Amino acid sequence: MNISKISISILVSVLAVFSAESQVPPNYNLVWDTPSKNSSESMPCGGGDIGLNVWVENGDVLFYIARSDTFDENNSLLKLGRVRIQLSPNPFEGGIFRQELNLNEGCVLISGKNSQNIATDIRIWVDVFNPVIYMEVSNNQKLAANIFYENWRYQDRPIVKGELPQTSFRYGLPEGNEKTKKDAVDYEGKKILFYHHNEKETIFDLTAKQQGLEGVKSQLFNPLANLIFGGFLEANGFKPAGTSVGKYCQTDYKAWKLESEKPLKQWKLSIHLHTEQTENMATWKNALSKPVVSDRKKNLAWWKEFNNRSFIHIQSKDGTDKGYELSRNYQLVRYMYACNAYGKWPTKFNGGLFSFDPYYVDKSYPFTPDYRNWSGGTFTAQNQRLSYFPMLKSGDFEWMTSTFDFYNRLLPIAKLRTKTYWGHGGAFFTEQIDNFGLSSFADYTFDGQRPEHHDKGLDYNPWLEYLWDTSLEFCLMILEKERYTGADISEYLPLIESSLRFFDEHYQYLAKQRGVQALDGNGKLVLYPGSGTETYKMAYNSSSTIAALQTVTSRLLELSEQYVDAAKRQYFEQFLSRLPEIHTREIDGKTVIAPAWHWERISNMECPQLYPVWPWGVYGIGKPGLETAINTFRCDPDVVKHYGRTVIGWNQYAIWAARLGLTDDAKKLVIQKLQDSERRFPAYWGSRFNWVPDNDWCGTGMIALQEMLLQTDGDKLLLLPAWPKDWDVHFKLHAPYNKVVECKYVNGEIKEWKESGQKHRANALKIYLDENQTIKK
Repeated sequence: MNISKISISILVSVLAVFSAESQVPPNYNLVWDTPSKNSSESMPCGGGDIGLNVWVENGDVLFYIARSDTFDENNSLLKLGRVRIQLSPNPFEGGIFRQELNLNEGCVLISGKNSQNIATDIRIWVDVFNPVIYMEVSNNQKLAANIFYENWRYQDRPIVKGELPQTSFRYGLPEGNEKTKKDAVDYEGKKILFYHHNEKETIFDLTAKQQGLEGVKSQLFNPLANLIFGGFLEANGFKPAGTSVGKYCQTDYKAWKLESEKPLKQWKLSIHLHTEQTENMATWKNALSKPVVSDRKKNLAWWKEFNNRSFIHIQSKDGTDKGYELSRNYQLVRYMYACNAYGKWPTKFNGGLFSFDPYYVDKSYPFTPDYRNWSGGTFTAQNQRLSYFPMLKSGDFEWMTSTFDFYNRLLPIAKLRTKTYWGHGGAFFTEQIDNFGLSSFADYTFDGQRPEHHDKGLDYNPWLEYLWDTSLEFCLMILEKERYTGADISEYLPLIESSLRFFDEHYQYLAKQRGVQALDGNGKLVLYPGSGTETYKMAYNSSSTIAALQTVTSRLLELSEQYVDAAKRQYFEQFLSRLPEIHTREIDGKTVIAPAWHWERISNMECPQLYPVWPWGVYGIGKPGLETAINTFRCDPDVVKHYGRTVIGWNQYAIWAARLGLTDDAKKLVIQKLQDSERRFPAYWGSRFNWVPDNDWCGTGMIALQEMLLQTDGDKLLLLPAWPKDWDVHFKLHAPYNKVVECKYVNGEIKEWKESGQKHRANALKIYLDENQTIKK
């Protein structure tokens, strides 16, 4: 429905009870009936913080191993190797083949039967609660088997120029850092032991020196020095059988082989992983060798609860036949995010745990499987956020901890940098931030150049200079988690408070550098120089920054005395009163939101003038200025110019259309976002722009679909605010104050719905409907 058609709102109470337990339909499980051509045709599989790319090629079963904490000396996020399984006689040579991603059990199932009726069934799964990978093989007769652990870092590998983006150097490698240092791999009894041990000196040391922090280096956070990551592979009934060399795709490797001592009907492979920061190898080995007992029933219960917690099932009746496709792909993305549910480090936007050989992304990238664009250890806030916002409405709150802890862990560093560079309080976080809390080594400069006199606290970068407000989106997520669940967020309050205080103290500091007064003539802060995302540079009172500060401060003040005492409340109320207003401007006789009061240049294609719509929620359905926001979407020339590139990466037009109630636009754009990718696995969207899989692409599609179905404003719930009448849907999404909303919408009518929540809160939904819609009681 178009926003112009919204004519009534109906206040109703709970009317219907759903009779059956909700679960993901079995046909959302992805099934292939032919083997794959290469690693780009792999299936994701994982759990905890481990991801596998699983595929069958030329009769061999293969998988890559990835984990979220495997950063080397150059801040590449290294894979932990590749495993290859061969059975003889081979059940995958001709005959019947099946490979299935089973979402209800969180595993990959592979079966094959050849023309001689030799058959096998293989289950690959990862323990959600322990860092252990399992592969269980069951044959219909005894077969010989070989297991190969393949490693391309069996010797130091020179980093060629094109490979630099996988590191945090990106534009050039200092002397001594021109290589990825080798792993250690060897037999240990009947096991294969493999690991990478970082040296004490890493990119951290060079970055601290580059950014003028050697004097406080001992106070900085260094997660790279002496980091050891790896594990061991074992299988009962197998023995070492020597090494060999080979080449996969464009990369040479060395293989360590285990062979079955005799043909076996059933056997199990396990891979135990461990990461620890220690100089003492014995300490790491002792921790790795501790016995682990995996509870299969507990794992199955976890995946069942994951699938029941939230879902969206669409049936389209408009001739596009896209409903099933969008619903399945939405759930596939949730599955990929679930594989890093308990990681210490957040899911990377640029490939996450499931990147594969870069040659299959772009043939001009003949690099190792470790490659990904935009670095392994650099975290880009505007990209990272898009994987985590959808976890609110999907109820996946527990998975958000890694991204909250990422910023909280770096808070002391952010405060120290602020005090060191400028001598005042608060904490600032740059847009491109390395895992140790400093500006990315590459982005602190421009093409490797930086004037000696330039302010040490600033990135010398035409896109990133003065871009400090992006961390506030994670502050909002923390506040949202508290509102959704009632969780205790006390540990994160200093992060929120310090992030806000930085803007107050820093922009008064800058004003006093220019003149006598700290505020303008109206007693307001002057947010200059600033930035409207990476696009509107040298901005004066950027609208995205104002909206961020207004929203996070207001939300902070809504918290109880448990979190905000009287003194803090008074300070933040005064801070809120010092914030300037968002400006509008006229375009072709229509009022639109201005990107800022003024700006000097445009450097990118983001649209911060729509950030007050989402994520900040200043404008929206039922709020003042809705027409102004729609005019911005329709009439601002910079917004309109980039509308056609909506499906690429982080573009958020689908979300804004949904938030503004523009149903036709939202429908068109969400199809472009969530329809099958061009790759065999339908949710491996992306290109070298952000990398593959592109988790920005995934996240924006998920958020848009959620916002079409359910929007929230405090304790108000807006049901189906931008949902097409010719799409039937059954969904279950989460909302503030422990509410879960489940709805069946069929043939343009709400057939059933329910809301569960705390009994002391108003148990009602505010539903915005087309004038022809009715409620079925």
